[in-house]
Amino acid sequence: MEELFTRQCRRVYRVAMIYLKNASDAEDAVQNVFLKYMEKEISFCDQEHENAWFITVTRNYCKDVLKSFWRKRVEIGDLPELSAEYEEESQLGEQIMHLPVKYREVLYLYYYEEYSVREMAKILGRKESTLQTQLATARKKLRIELEKEGVQYGKRENERCI
Repeated sequence: MEELFTRQCRRVYRVAMIYLKNASDAEDAVQNVFLKYMEKEISFCDQEHENAWFITVTRNYCKDVLKSFWRKRVEIGDLPELSAEYEEESQLGEQIMHLPVKYREVLYLYYYEEYSVREMAKILGRKESTLQTQLATARKKLRIELEKEGVQYGKRENERCI
């Protein structure tokens, strides 16, 4: 269990931050996702199955939190900063957090988790063409925001880059 937690904790936290934008809520999500895993006693076919399960369960948990009665009725307020573990050294991570969820999640899965569009379609339950459009739109929106901030972007050799 400790080995699994070490492998998946950061992934679950990052996915939760994409949705919840709040370190303490993301930490709660990590706890709840791992509790769900322990309750279900799931065995995975391979590493990809394990990764997909944790991403999907985290995503569903976060959606439930966002639509909960408590969250809608109580104004929690903005916390000052993202957790240092999630925040990227560049402004890229911060700019991604300003995008709508549908763009944040495709950028995260494509660039951070390195899923193909086909794999993302299975995980997110969307058409490949929709994801390709969302990915292109997310890149465009991110470039515009980065240019406003004066941040240079470009493609390094043999590296996926926005």
